[in-house]
Amino acid sequence: MANSAMLQCDVLIIGSGAAGLSLALQQAKTSSVIVLSKGPLQEGSTYYAQGGIAAVFDENDSIESHVEDTLRAGAGLCERQVVEYTAQHAKSSLQWLIELGVDFDQETAADGTAKYHLTREGGHSHRRILHAADATGKAVQSTLVSQALAHPNITVLEHYNAIDLILQGEGDARRCAGAYIWNNTKGIVQTVSARFTALCTGGASKVYQYTSNPDIASGDGIAMAWRAGCRVANMEFNQFHPTCLFHPKAHNFLLTEALRGEGAVLKRPDGSRFMPSFHAAAELAPRDVVARAIDYEMKRLGADCMYLDISHQPADFIIHHFPTIYEKCLSLGIDITREPMPIVPAAHYTCGGVVTNLQAQTDIPGLYAIGEVAYTGLHGANRMASNSLLECVVFARAAAAQMAALMAETPLAEHLPDWDESQVTDSDEEVIIQHNWHELRLFMWDYVGIVRSDKRLERAARRVELLQQEIHDYYANFRVTNNLLELRNLAQVAQLIITSAQQRKESRGLHYTLDYPELLANPQPTILVPAATRALK
Repeated sequence: MANSAMLQCDVLIIGSGAAGLSLALQQAKTSSVIVLSKGPLQEGSTYYAQGGIAAVFDENDSIESHVEDTLRAGAGLCERQVVEYTAQHAKSSLQWLIELGVDFDQETAADGTAKYHLTREGGHSHRRILHAADATGKAVQSTLVSQALAHPNITVLEHYNAIDLILQGEGDARRCAGAYIWNNTKGIVQTVSARFTALCTGGASKVYQYTSNPDIASGDGIAMAWRAGCRVANMEFNQFHPTCLFHPKAHNFLLTEALRGEGAVLKRPDGSRFMPSFHAAAELAPRDVVARAIDYEMKRLGADCMYLDISHQPADFIIHHFPTIYEKCLSLGIDITREPMPIVPAAHYTCGGVVTNLQAQTDIPGLYAIGEVAYTGLHGANRMASNSLLECVVFARAAAAQMAALMAETPLAEHLPDWDESQVTDSDEEVIIQHNWHELRLFMWDYVGIVRSDKRLERAARRVELLQQEIHDYYANFRVTNNLLELRNLAQVAQLIITSAQQRKESRGLHYTLDYPELLANPQPTILVPAATRALK
């Protein structure tokens, strides 16, 4: 199949969530932008985010408090400079979203004026979460999508996967010049030349059997950046959201932490509470504590699930604040105003990722990484609730400013090598992909999940090595497909997670191992360097 003509733009953005569209809208003021959307433009982790976005709007709150709360949740591995930068730029980033048209919930103050309704979530010492009922991500994504589609300098390509980044130059002179992309609708590979390329692909929670993320969260950006020669960091810190709805007809449905912020309590099947036995903050403890407590109680009791109960609150209050959850549960026969919700933990957020600086630049000139795909140092060993969408917007704006400053001096490659598929054929064994897919997600859940051990990690490492060899051979012989691209990336990310987990000889934040239950005195981030990059040093 011959390639179509090469596409060109100033900025290629791989990913269409809060990070990608925020960058697109900032850059489109002066530049041509192409945005790749792996599925429909409304799909993605941003759209499904329920809780909200953290920023200091309350006069009784402070940026210093936001910083200290984030550092505390990060369990000693956050980079203070990054946390301070993010908290300092939080309010202006939220005001930018408000100016675009995001309709955050408001309430009437004592003096009769309108003000934003702020909720509180785990790890926060104050109410500082702006939200749009319990569907904040949907409000943000819908606003960004409508603005992007209306902008003449933004071209959105839906149902496109990025395959790999294209580098030019050698050694210190190498830079990212664009990417090969897969047109999933037409079944062809195209080439994009860009002055700057931004990875805004989200995380890798689909590497686990149970996840709150949509199906597209397959670690594509992390895997592509690693293959290109970028460092990755802290991949062992995978956040498991404590409360996903446990129901055969509820696929990946998250129950926002704001429920617990508004008084919901966790209960065993017999109706007794258990969180006060695990942490002084009970249900408002950091997510890693809550997820481990639920996991412990399920294993101890041999129970399929635990329960989250907000039915003691007035029905009108519940329906007003959590209409999406109320309607979803009601459609499944669960009235949350009268009965508890069955819940299990599920893989939710990738705290590590591609190493970047404060301008979202990676190790490779011309290549940026923004949002969940990136490791900025903001989240440390555990992300605090509602700092994720915030990170997307803050660092998209920082990257845009940096790109604008470098645009005039950054050339656009006129010629890039075509994609070569002269040695491959169409596969007649697609079932192999499905088998490998299920095996990967199952052993990652069993061996590299909420509680780990050296033996479990060794088992996972052996299995992922065999899988990667199979996938490599398959990739070398057959034409690409959507499932093959995702499986290739997931296997690479799984290997990075396992390697990172093996290197951390302590239990900290989201990484809990039976063999090293204590904390190290001087913790450091786990930074992995690709072999090809090490050879250049």
